[in-house]
Amino acid sequence: MAKLYFHYSTMNAGKSTALLQADYNYRERGMDTLRLTARLDRRAGMGKIASRIGISEPAQTFADDTDLFEMIAARQSEGPCACVFVDEAQFLTEAQVWQLAQAVDDLGVPIMCYGLRVDFRGKLFPGSAALLALADEMREVRTICHCGKKATMVVRHGPDGRPLRDGAQVQIGGNETYVSLCRRHWRKAMEDAAQ
Repeated sequence: MAKLYFHYSTMNAGKSTALLQADYNYRERGMDTLRLTARLDRRAGMGKIASRIGISEPAQTFADDTDLFEMIAARQSEGPCACVFVDEAQFLTEAQVWQLAQAVDDLGVPIMCYGLRVDFRGKLFPGSAALLALADEMREVRTICHCGKKATMVVRHGPDGRPLRDGAQVQIGGNETYVSLCRRHWRKAMEDAAQ
């Protein structure tokens, strides 16, 4: 039975690595997949899912106006698609999450979404909020804070290296911009940023 999965975490937890490994497992057994990633994230190049450990695969891209149900239906019309993988799922719109749920229900294809749960302010991304509401199964991909506790939050640093409290929800970046922290250390960073 097909399901909608949401694998969530903070930055640098290995979400893209896990996605690429799961995708490889399907393809190694001769099953075709569809890989999708957000068009606005071009850190590894346009239309590429890449992991910090150096592995990558090409992917089709989506923007806010992409109809994902239609994209998946078109892919299935070309032949069997065993699974759809969505990287950077936090950038999905609520409508797109509903489209993914419809693809699971009406097309019978499992869909595995990987993304951040919250932004640097501790607020849910719209795509993540919709996935938390609609996903059949949710799995946390764990990473750790510098203190050794589980990291559940992320802090964004400005050009001066100081933590930021305000700004646009979406700013593409990696280790040079974001650090994953436990809630206690995130709260401390937010207090420091207020001074």
